[in-house]
Amino acid sequence: MNKQAKKMFYTIGEVAEMFQVNTSLIRFWEKEFDVIRPQRNKKGNRLFTQKDVNHFHQIYRMVKEQGYTLQGAKEQLKSKPAESQESTLAIAESLRRIKVLLLELKELC
Repeated sequence: MNKQAKKMFYTIGEVAEMFQVNTSLIRFWEKEFDVIRPQRNKKGNRLFTQKDVNHFHQIYRMVKEQGYTLQGAKEQLKSKPAESQESTLAIAESLRRIKVLLLELKELC
């Protein structure tokens, strides 16, 4: 997942690039998870908010990194309050950054 500056809306291509997945997976997750509600512009293109991107981070982590099924991820999203999920996401992101730094240090030694 690449870091990008926070902005008001992200296109489906930008979101797919953040997670290094195809846009078809982003569309699929949008249909499967009701917490993702992109707006649409006049052309009908999806515009995802930062909140949507945060939900994608949670879904990505559960499905791709932790091995949850789609149903399990849906249940997990429903069972935890949003604040708790955002806190967990922030901790996971911090741990990812620490891991990258440690791997860089290991290569230097």
